[in-house]
Amino acid sequence: MKTLDAIAAQLEGYDPQALPAASVTAFLEALVTPLQTTRTVALADALDQILAGDVISPIDVPPHDNSAMDGYAFDGAVLGSAGPVQLTVVGTAMAGAAWRGNVGPGECVRIMTGAVMPSGLDTVVPQELIRANNDGIAFAADRLRAGDNRRLQGEDLKIGLPALRAGSRIGPAALGLLASLGITEVSVVRRLKVAFFSTGDEILSLGEAPREGAVYDSNRYTLMGLLRRMGVDTLDLGLVPDDPDALREAFEAATQQADTVITSGGVSVGEADHTKAVMRAMAGENSIAFWRVAMRPGRPMAVGRIGDKVVFGLPGNPVAVMVTFLAFVRPALLRMMGCTVTALPQLRAHSAASIRKKPGRTEYQRGIVGYASDGRLEVHTTGQQGSGVLRSMVEANGLIVLDHARGDVAAGELVDVMMFDGVI
Repeated sequence: MKTLDAIAAQLEGYDPQALPAASVTAFLEALVTPLQTTRTVALADALDQILAGDVISPIDVPPHDNSAMDGYAFDGAVLGSAGPVQLTVVGTAMAGAAWRGNVGPGECVRIMTGAVMPSGLDTVVPQELIRANNDGIAFAADRLRAGDNRRLQGEDLKIGLPALRAGSRIGPAALGLLASLGITEVSVVRRLKVAFFSTGDEILSLGEAPREGAVYDSNRYTLMGLLRRMGVDTLDLGLVPDDPDALREAFEAATQQADTVITSGGVSVGEADHTKAVMRAMAGENSIAFWRVAMRPGRPMAVGRIGDKVVFGLPGNPVAVMVTFLAFVRPALLRMMGCTVTALPQLRAHSAASIRKKPGRTEYQRGIVGYASDGRLEVHTTGQQGSGVLRSMVEANGLIVLDHARGDVAAGELVDVMMFDGVI
C-alpha cells in the first residue's frame, strides 16, 4: 500500500494548494485498489454488479443457421439466372423445431424468423418481396444476394470465446447475453460498502424547524442517490455536528463498517472547525491530504486513509459536492469495485454562446445538450453557475468540461460534455 507521500512524489509539480484536476485523478488511481473478495450470485441478482472473471461461452450463439425474417428459404445459387426466380413451396419451417424434409432444385421452404435453415438452403427472400402464384412464388433475382437474411451459427458468439470480460459491469444487455448462453449464476466482486455523513452546525435535518442562518441537509440525499445509482451498499450516518467527540464516533463507525467514507463540509483550507482536526488525529499527519483543487466549482477536498479505509472529504456547497463526486470520487469507487470502465461518457457539442473562462483551472459548467436547427449537437449553460444553485443540476443533462489550460470559449466552438444519463 503506497503512502500519500509516495503517491505525491510521482506527480510532477504536486502542489496541494493548487492541484490540477488531472493530478487529482492520477493521485486517486494510485491510492485506491480493487476489492479482491468475490461471491457467486444468481443471474437475476447480478444487475449492476462487476464480473470477477471472464465468462467463456459454453455454446455457439446462435446455435444454428437460422432465418433473420419471415419469408422463403432457398438455395442462393439460383440468383445467378436471368429474369424472375420461380420456386415451388414444399413445406414450412417454424421456429423452435427443425424442418426435416428434402428440398430439390427449384424448390423452397416457407420459413419463420428464428427457424433453423433447412439443409442445403442459404438464403431467405422476405415475405414482402415475393409474388404468390399457383405454382409457388416468384420474385426478382436482382433484389437479393446469396446468403441474405440468414443468421450464421456462432456469428454472435463462438463457443470457447469470452462472452464478457472480468471488470465488466453487468447491465441489462449483459444479463440478456448471459441468459442466452444458459448461464444461471455468475462470479462477481462483492458489493462495495460506502458510509457517508454530513457535517456542520448550520445544517438542519429534515423535519427540523427552520432557523436563521441554517439550511437543510441536501448533500446527504444527493450522495445517497449517486451511490445507489452505482449499485453499492450504503451506510447513512446522518448529520454530525461540529463536535470532536461526535465526529470521532462517526468516523469510527464508518471505518469499522464500510470500505470507504465520504463526508461533506468542513474541509476548506484554513477553515476553523473540528472536522479537519479529527481527520488528522485519526488518520495521522501523513495519511490525510487537504487540497485546493484548481477547479470550479469545488476547490476544497480532502483525501486519505483512516487505517486501511479510504476517506473522501468533499466541499459543503451542494453543486460542488456533486461535481467533485462525479469527476473524482465516482471513478475511484468504480476502480475499487473492480470495474474496468470508470469514466462517465463524454461527447463534443458546439457551444450555443460564448463562455468566459480563465486558464489555470478546470471548470465544470452545468449544460443542456440538444440539437440545433441545423442538426448539430449544441450545448448551452443552465444560466447562473453558483456552487449553491442545486436547481441547475436538475435542469442540466451534462457538465461542460473546460480543461485546465483553456481560456474563453467562443459561440460555435466545440466543447466536451460529461453526460449524466443514468447517473444522476
